[in-house]
Amino acid sequence: MVKLTRAIMLALAALVAAFAVGCGSPGESSDDAETTATTSATERVDVAAAGDVTLTVWDQEVRGGQDAQIRRLNEQFQEKYPNVTIRRVAKSFEDLNTTLKLAVSGPRAPDVVQANQGRPVMGSLVRARLLRPLTDYAEVYGWDDRYSKLLIDLNKFSADGRQFGTGDLYGLSQMGEIVGVFYNKRLVRRLPETLEQFEAQLAEAKRAGQTPIQFGNLDKWPGIHEYETVLGRYASPQAVSDFVFAADGASFDTPEFTEAASAIQGWARAGYFTEDFNGVGYDPAWQRFTRGESPYLIAGTWLVADLARAMGDDVGFMVLPGQSADDEPVALGGEGLPFTITTASRNPDVAAAYIDFITDANAARVLVETDNLPAMFVPEGVAPTDGLIGDVFAAWRALNEANGIIPYLDYATPTFYDDISGAIQELLAGKQSPEQFTAGVQSKFSEFTGSL
Repeated sequence: MVKLTRAIMLALAALVAAFAVGCGSPGESSDDAETTATTSATERVDVAAAGDVTLTVWDQEVRGGQDAQIRRLNEQFQEKYPNVTIRRVAKSFEDLNTTLKLAVSGPRAPDVVQANQGRPVMGSLVRARLLRPLTDYAEVYGWDDRYSKLLIDLNKFSADGRQFGTGDLYGLSQMGEIVGVFYNKRLVRRLPETLEQFEAQLAEAKRAGQTPIQFGNLDKWPGIHEYETVLGRYASPQAVSDFVFAADGASFDTPEFTEAASAIQGWARAGYFTEDFNGVGYDPAWQRFTRGESPYLIAGTWLVADLARAMGDDVGFMVLPGQSADDEPVALGGEGLPFTITTASRNPDVAAAYIDFITDANAARVLVETDNLPAMFVPEGVAPTDGLIGDVFAAWRALNEANGIIPYLDYATPTFYDDISGAIQELLAGKQSPEQFTAGVQSKFSEFTGSL
């Protein structure tokens, strides 16, 4: 599976925060046909009867299997509806974000664009009324039934763009992702069933002279993944989601968040992480894992292809176990950039049919066949069951069924990536106590929520 690195995504946060003054070329032209839009959709549009339509779509599905799946689905859609021409504009993630706002606000805006979740991008576009709400289409097409509640909520905003995770739906995502625990099967003979057993294996590996968990935090963002993976075993998924979505009464400074901070700081003090981890890069860390230097690696499913290529059948994947063997699975994760419809689109009904097509059961099959992890529920018999990719699909299904996916903390505010990543570095270096860590992060969060 190919995934845009979180490093690239997070490094762009500051750039996207200044979105209103972004620069770039305007969008490609839609056709000059009369609009087929409805004021509020109440039934599926008959695409074949819509006349000749050119649908301009901006996406960033440019890598490997991502490009393969969108090309195949675009071809299938045009074969099914010969009256529709898809004018695809494929951009890198960086180019998409630097040109998107100007494009969708111009007189020749695309019909469909991928707009990143969270307050900096989607929230900005919603606030400027540049994206069409899709709640009516969701009801017509039954989109809520394709995803877990969290994945639907990640693409929701209030009409004024101030409330994240609630209100109208503004997009649908194709790709799913999980941050979990990769393990070396040569070094891990028996999978731990509880968090206590996992920590006992870390201690055993340390006594044997191994580095229990490969971890490089020079890039700062991996620390968010490490902390939040542990957080999911102490705080409830609802508590984490409430914080990210800035729900009333949500707080970072709680006993559960502090307990998770204490646990991961304890791992650092015990030497369970790579030596000098705050000075080691993300890529060197996972590459050491592939060479058999550690039993465990906490990382995202975007590394699946690289790890499988390097380790073959010797690598597996699991979700960090809970306090009890009976605990429901919980893991940090989410979905790729959602496909949205611009308010300037002349063909929103056809655009909605297109989004429906690239996220339906057939699309899920195409994603699987091109080595991608669908965000949508996958039909029975379609998901692979063997090897590393089989482990990932099994975890994804279990997490969605349990509503156990928790969102990335850095979605919380426009500046939260810097706030949380720096604080985690200090926590793991022992420069802050767990209590100071959670109180300090909450202070930054309160500055933002006070402006809502």
